Amino acid sequence: MAVRRVINKQLGELLLERGIISQIQLDQALEIQHSKGGLIGEILVELGFAKEEDIAQSLTAQYGFPYLPLNNYEVNPEITGIIPGRVARQYLLVPIDKIGNNLTLAMSNPLNVPAIEDVELLSGCSVQTFVSTSSDIKKAIERYYKDKE
Repeated sequence: MAVRRVINKQLGELLLERGIISQIQLDQALEIQHSKGGLIGEILVELGFAKEEDIAQSLTAQYGFPYLPLNNYEVNPEITGIIPGRVARQYLLVPIDKIGNNLTLAMSNPLNVPAIEDVELLSGCSVQTFVSTSSDIKKAIERYYKDKE
């Protein structure tokens, strides 16, 4: 996929460039990520430095990732069987469709290339990504994985 080669920027850098967060805020969030782990977008939202919508809009505007609000999207339960719940939670992603060898994911951070590579290894599919907010994805994970754990 051509998109992947273009993306060598981290989410934090993107938000910084777009003026959503300051360097001090980014440094603080990176420190927390370094000591406690977690996803940078989540940390920035928890600290109140960025809104989920700002992150989703930035990714859409900068890279053209299509935005997908998950609230009114129905996912076929067979599709969620492709990705284990722990992987969905770890990377904040939900598989939403599969056509042939192409798996479509909704992610809060589609710049997370290691996550995409893990999913490709697990599923044996080529991955395409949509952007959704973290809370939409968490709700979808609760909805589709609660019976599977």
